[in-house]
Amino acid sequence: MWRLCFIADSEALSQKDIIQVMEKAVRGGATLVQLRGKKWSDREFFSLALEAREILRPKKIPLIINDRIDIALAAEAQGVHLGQKDLPLKVARKLAGDRLIIGISVNTVKEAKEAESEGANYLGAGPVFWTGSKEDLRPTLGLEGLKAICQAVSLPVLAIGGITAASIPEIMASGAAGVAVISAIARADDPEQAARSLREAIDLSIR
Repeated sequence: MWRLCFIADSEALSQKDIIQVMEKAVRGGATLVQLRGKKWSDREFFSLALEAREILRPKKIPLIINDRIDIALAAEAQGVHLGQKDLPLKVARKLAGDRLIIGISVNTVKEAKEAESEGANYLGAGPVFWTGSKEDLRPTLGLEGLKAICQAVSLPVLAIGGITAASIPEIMASGAAGVAVISAIARADDPEQAARSLREAIDLSIR
């Protein structure tokens, strides 16, 4: 489940394209989809979550909703992913019970240990490499920082930030369970082939 997460992001894709690109990512080997809709209204986000869920459910691919536990619950998604400035994990777990997988974004060993102790199911660690994003101003972890987080917890860790197929062997060697990507698939000329290349690199790295 944790190998390749495609983050279908409203910042990278239009509403018109996002479902189509998500389907291509899944055909290419994505094992998890996170829907991120900071540019959408609540109703738009909910509608797209329902559409994504209906496509992914028969394929047994979990749908994770970014930030919005209300939409995750309303759309009957499989999980929610929270950042350090979002709803506290303890509160989210109280609201969701065992109905949702809960992932947390972390940038330090301290954050990772706290998330594990508070009941997170997985971690998104990053940015591993510089992404050029004005939105993400956290320090880059590098491979050593990623390795430190992976060694500090027993949870699955998804590496995120500036990841390419070429960097995956080092990422996986650092202890990551998998990777999460946006641009590597969303901005590719051929999203399906981009996902396939990433998945092949992951599978080769864990044999």
